[in-house]
Amino acid sequence: MKIKNIFLSFMLFCFAFTFNACEGFLEEKPRENMDLGQFYKTANHARSGVNALYNTGLMTYYDAGVYNGATIAWGPYLSGLYDNEYKGQEVIVQYSQELTISASNIANQMNTLWANCYTAIARANTALKYIPGIEDVSFAAGEKERLIAQAKFFRAFNYFHLVKFYGDLPLVTEPYESLENLYIPRDPSSAVYAQIEQDLKDAIPVLADAAFVDNGFRITKATAETLLANVYLQMSGYPLNTNRYADAAAAARSVIDAGKHSLTQHRDNEPENSAYNILRTEDNLKEYVFTRERSATISDYQNRWVQLSFPVYAAAWGTFKYTLTNNAIRPMPTLINAYDPVNDLRIQERQFFFTQYPDQNGNMSQFEQPSPWFYLDEEAMFETGISGKDFPIYRYAEVLLIAAEAIAQAEGVTAEAVGYLADVRARAYTTRTRTQIVSQLSALSREAFIEQVWAERIREFSLEMKIWDDIQRTRKYPVTSANNKGVVTFIDVIGAKNPWGATFQEKHMLWPITQQELQRNPSLKQNPGY
Repeated sequence: MKIKNIFLSFMLFCFAFTFNACEGFLEEKPRENMDLGQFYKTANHARSGVNALYNTGLMTYYDAGVYNGATIAWGPYLSGLYDNEYKGQEVIVQYSQELTISASNIANQMNTLWANCYTAIARANTALKYIPGIEDVSFAAGEKERLIAQAKFFRAFNYFHLVKFYGDLPLVTEPYESLENLYIPRDPSSAVYAQIEQDLKDAIPVLADAAFVDNGFRITKATAETLLANVYLQMSGYPLNTNRYADAAAAARSVIDAGKHSLTQHRDNEPENSAYNILRTEDNLKEYVFTRERSATISDYQNRWVQLSFPVYAAAWGTFKYTLTNNAIRPMPTLINAYDPVNDLRIQERQFFFTQYPDQNGNMSQFEQPSPWFYLDEEAMFETGISGKDFPIYRYAEVLLIAAEAIAQAEGVTAEAVGYLADVRARAYTTRTRTQIVSQLSALSREAFIEQVWAERIREFSLEMKIWDDIQRTRKYPVTSANNKGVVTFIDVIGAKNPWGATFQEKHMLWPITQQELQRNPSLKQNPGY
């Protein structure tokens, strides 16, 4: 059974100090931070403060709603490769697909993202200021240092999401304890990335050298190294275009060489026992390097992604424990056509997706479009109405694909790079041997091999919302065809049309800062084109 003390500590922390969600980092009241400073006096205070970050440091991105999907889906909506049946109500989806987003028409969503991420950063800053000064003999050996490292991780994690969304940012690394210097201008994204890098490099040597699931689902050395590898990969592309591929390769190799994580394998040849169904139903797997932990026993922490597994009309069957369902992450045909329907297990029925299910009368109902089987928790859907299934943030499969791409970029198509891509693909291509896959990949040019890695990322993480980050950093847009399924080519994203007929412009590589934030802080400047 999974340990839920992180959630319980967060609840006690909130009860004791009655946190109110601020509207943004500029509205974080100095008195509140002073109270927090007075709070950080004991080891238990430090533990509770850092435990709280496991909720506030992640909630913006990974908490799903039945209507609007999740914040992490906004980039994929902007790609045009996903749809949402409630998009008439959730206008961010429609405006994203039409590429008509502006500082005003998606203000509510952008304000929430900005405020929640900066709230998490503010709380991490407070922890980082006060925990080092706590003298308490009840700290276990190295515990205080590990708590500080976790706070640095969450500060880096939230800045990473913000910098991908907005580019240049106000870089705040100290808690607000006075009314001075409230109106901070945007620092260059290069400075933000430098802070992210430093926080992670500080944290990595201190964190537990264990598998994530063996460390009480807490941040580990491998978790931070995986984030750092991802950061270096992103830095190597737009907008910085700094060549950090060798650093990305080194960080990913460190995770691989440590041997704490591994790919989940098929238990047998039965479809329900595939690795993908194991990933769907189980949490205690060495493939998980970092997850958003959920709980079926604490109502505020349940997983609501399960409601996104069926189309809207299916709720009327009356067979679910939920009154509402919504295919809010509905893949467009362009995405589905990225899979080889003959050789790729992931596109087979009830692996990543499903296209039919028995209705209330036992008759097979055919869906208009594929729905995400990967999100379905059958016990919650049909028996309990509460899901505790965790949501994956980083899997070992991503470590392997980061390594494959980064090594190819830095060193060429080496046997090592080929092997990492082959490991991920061979698990899916059950009709081919790994040796055959290695032979095919080894014959590719550097550019062709890298595009194969990009295509594999689309297929492997199609329901984990990675695609917009890849489009943004590579500035390449995937193209597929119903007449040649399984083949993915890439074109320049600027000037490309999405499946809705809208054309990408330079401004779409970043999101607008809302008018509310611009008015609150006159030192902020809007992103170009908005």
